[in-house]
Amino acid sequence: MTERPTFTHRRERHGLVGPFGGRQIAVGLIAVLALAVGLLIVTRPLGSVEPGVDDPRATQFVLDPNAKIGVRPGQIAPELEVPLEDGTTYRLTDLDGNVVRLADLRGKGVWLNFWASWCPPCQAETPVLRDLSERYEDEGLVVVGISVQETTAGDVGRYAERYQLGYTIAPDLSGHIYRLYRPPGLPTQIFIGPDGAVRSFVLAPLTESAAIAQIEAILPEAGGGRVESPSPGTSPE
Repeated sequence: MTERPTFTHRRERHGLVGPFGGRQIAVGLIAVLALAVGLLIVTRPLGSVEPGVDDPRATQFVLDPNAKIGVRPGQIAPELEVPLEDGTTYRLTDLDGNVVRLADLRGKGVWLNFWASWCPPCQAETPVLRDLSERYEDEGLVVVGISVQETTAGDVGRYAERYQLGYTIAPDLSGHIYRLYRPPGLPTQIFIGPDGAVRSFVLAPLTESAAIAQIEAILPEAGGGRVESPSPGTSPE
């Protein structure tokens, strides 16, 4: 009699969930998580948007450690224009091409914010400016974000559109206003009272609570024409 081959019965393998194995499920979960993180990144500026969160590590992106800011408390803030050697005048304009003049903002509290779209501490601070500019607009606050060292105004405009920034954004592509005010780094904050005089400056990104303290000191109804000492983070000279 011919010997028959040995018959071995093997049980059919099943995945952890239906036909899917553990490795396939793990890969799927990682893909979903990566997509969720990606959506979060593209829809929010860097940094926390929670109120009252103080980060002691938040520091200025230093451009020139030897620079001394060109304004002092009590001084009338220089107009946002510079005469050029060819006899013309450079005037700062917003993203729509409108001239931005401090003289037109007299009677308001003005927050000048020197920043850049590529600057990490500026990115982290973006939600603070966006939210507080909306909150205090009806109380007489005007926020002017002066963007420096950018490649094109289009880059700045796309950043403003992406994060829905409703306050005035003015690209200083030539650097004339940057050199006029001489901020040593980014961001640099300059707070101007309704009388046009500099009230204080801060050489660091601001948390919401710190920004509110500065804003409420320059609002028209708060007697913003008074001159006070420089804020923490300022240079005495």
